[in-house]
Order: sequence, then structure tokens, then C-alpha cells
Amino acid sequence: MVLAGGGTAGHTSPLIATAQQLQAQADVEITCVGTPKGLESRVIPEAGLSLELIPPVPLPRRLTPELLAVPGRLVGAVREAGAILRNHSAQVAVGFGGYVSLPVYLAARLAKVPLVLHEGNAVPGLANRIAARFTPHVATTFPDTKLPHAIHLGLPVRAGIATLDRLARRPAGRAAFGLPAQGRVLLVSGGSQGARSLNQATIGATDRLLASGISVLHVLGPANLTEATVPRTDPGTGAAYVPVGYVDEMGDAYAAADLMLGRSGAGTVMETAMTGLPVIFVPLPHGNGEQARNATFLIEAGAGVLVPDVELDADRVVAEATGLLDDEDRMARMSATCRELVPADASAALARLVLEVARQRG
Repeated sequence: MVLAGGGTAGHTSPLIATAQQLQAQADVEITCVGTPKGLESRVIPEAGLSLELIPPVPLPRRLTPELLAVPGRLVGAVREAGAILRNHSAQVAVGFGGYVSLPVYLAARLAKVPLVLHEGNAVPGLANRIAARFTPHVATTFPDTKLPHAIHLGLPVRAGIATLDRLARRPAGRAAFGLPAQGRVLLVSGGSQGARSLNQATIGATDRLLASGISVLHVLGPANLTEATVPRTDPGTGAAYVPVGYVDEMGDAYAAADLMLGRSGAGTVMETAMTGLPVIFVPLPHGNGEQARNATFLIEAGAGVLVPDVELDADRVVAEATGLLDDEDRMARMSATCRELVPADASAALARLVLEVARQRG
């Protein structure tokens, strides 16, 4: 099996979850394909998976001079991806989107290697829109994603998330970050690289949140952790501000928290829903609008709150967080509704599909 995906946790996390399920279900050899610039160069080897690298081929969203360089770069990346498929006698290629996936998709088509796609977002990315035209095996996270041949499986997540009992793991989760054992906790995370608007609004709101007895676990992104972002505790309430650059085990963070403020990437939307963690979603204001679409089904069901990025400031963070955390009945309803809406067995289902395609290949 050759699995391709990278750039952000939105691509690498479902790849790792699917790889682990493939290993659990069958005796398989797995090789992952990424680029040197992506998160995959660290997290995939840390998960115990073999990783080979090909050059990234960014696809500009607008007509720019860089567009002229794309064909040459793409040819080279496809050539390297094809060598990986041949060297490992690939029976099937599996792609999760992102820059690294398109060369693997094209190399698989040229080599007549069966291809399985997984699209994480409600609005599909360019690589998967292209590849879905030449494979019948297309799985999606969301039921209304517009792709040819699509079947709705949900988002593959690691077993530690899919089976997470937040209440049972809460003491260990809070201890892992040095958070108070008692009291309410707001988790803030803008994804693997952080998010400026979330970080600025949270930093401006922290003193008032702490004074209200709300601790803050703030995942700023590695580049945003500075001497100015230091842990502190409110002397009156005992609530703590805990800034961290990155969290390797999000299960601990979800378990430690009562509420989350975050972007609405597919991974965040689906993982928090599976674990029953209510979220204030602040969709990324750029791109093709997929983040706003990702959270729509939870917002419409009353299982999440949406705040446009342009409206997010410290006052809004304080108002939304305290309003929700002070309403225990509403929080309980949101948590229960989340879990009802999201399938928790997507990684196992996708692994079964991949293995069936491989068996048909022989």
C-alpha cells in the first residue's frame, strides 16, 4: 500500500489513522509519501510509518508567473512518485489530498495501479477533484460532498480519538498540561500552525477568562510561542493560562477541555464531534469556503457555535465562552448531539475498502 497526504494535520491525521487500521486488519506493507516541507516529515515517522519524500508542487489559485513553472515541477514529481510505486510493487495507492497527492494520483494512473481517494472537507480540493474522475473508489467525510463516485464514510481518526471517553480521561489530560483538576477549561487551537486572529483574541481575553474561573489551554502554533506567552495563574480563582506550541496527543487536550475555540477544518470538526466536545467555530476566511461548510451540519443541529473571523475579538471570546460554560444544560445537549451526528468507525471502513481493492488487484 502506498498512502499519500501531507501539508497539514487535516491530511496527515486521517492517513495515519487509516494506516493503523490497515495494519490491524491485515499483514500489509505500507509506504507513505509526503514532501519535505509538510508536517508529515515529522508526524508520520513518529507514528512508526515508513515515509518517502517527493518535491512539493503547489498549485496557484490565481494566474501568476508561478503557474508557468507548474508543468515542469509536476512532471518531475510524477516521475519520482512512479518510482516509489514501482519500487514497492504497489497493489493500491491511497490519497488524502494536498500538494503531495496529485503526483501520486497521476503516477498511479500511468502505472495502472488502483487508486482510492479520501476527501476530508465538505468542499473538495483540486487534487481530489481531478483524481475522482478516473477512479471509482472515492470516500468522503461529509455526506453532501460533490465528487464523482462518492460514498460517505466519515473521517478516519486514530483509535485513541474515536474511542475517547473524555470524562474518564479528564484527570490525566489536565495533569498532562498542568491544568487545575477542578474548574472549567477552554481549549483554543487554530490548527497545527496556529491562527493569528484566534491567538490575538484569546490573549486579549485571557485575564477576564481567568478572573471568571475559566482556565485556558492555548495551542498557539510552534512559531507563535514567545517570551510574551508565558503560563500564569489567577491568584483569586486559581484558573490557569497554559500556552503550548503544538500538541502531539490531542486526545489529552480534548479530555482536559469543557469547550473549544478553533477553526473548522475537517479534522477539528469531526474529532470534537466524535468526542462530544462543544466548539465555537471560527472558519478560516480564505480558501474556497470549505471550512464554513465543514461545520454547517453541527451549527444547524445546535451542536456548535459559528463566529465569523472578522467578528472575533477579545470581547467576543469572553462573551461566547462564558455564556456557554455558564449554561450546563446547553453544553450537555451540544455534547450529546455531536456524538449522534458523526460516525466513529470511518478508519476501519476505509481500511476495508482499500483491502478489497487490493484483493481485486491480486
